[in-house]
Amino acid sequence: MAGLSLPALGLSFLGGSLLGAGGYTVKTSEATSYFSNDPQACINCHIMRDPFDGWQKASHHAHATCNDCHMPPGFLNKYWTKAENGYWHSKGFTLQDFHEPIQIRPRNARIVRDNCLRCHGEFMSGVSHPGDPGSERLDCVRCHAQVGHGPTR
Repeated sequence: MAGLSLPALGLSFLGGSLLGAGGYTVKTSEATSYFSNDPQACINCHIMRDPFDGWQKASHHAHATCNDCHMPPGFLNKYWTKAENGYWHSKGFTLQDFHEPIQIRPRNARIVRDNCLRCHGEFMSGVSHPGDPGSERLDCVRCHAQVGHGPTR
């Protein structure tokens, strides 16, 4: 083995093992499917089955996909949020420390609310005045929870 020292060989083996394990994980978890806009990607994890089934029965089914409601607009914001959510989902499913039924995090709830207002803002302009001193930010999902995910049973 001319040219390779023992530490370099060990580092090469470790690097190759990490790349191999990472590639295997990406392949078996279908991680690249999360870059798509296909709602089927969301049910790669069993915990998302009920929300997906509810979405299929909901009024927004014909008009909005998961990304339309759950991702912010803009390429960088969208993929940053996908990466952040992917990290938390992977951690939760690997360590089995997620809440069941799944609960939305505060940042993601704000994204959903902002997307509701982005699509329905003109309709809501007489009702909601976010940013006015003393006014509460409208939480559409509080009263309209079944619009996005419908009845699950």
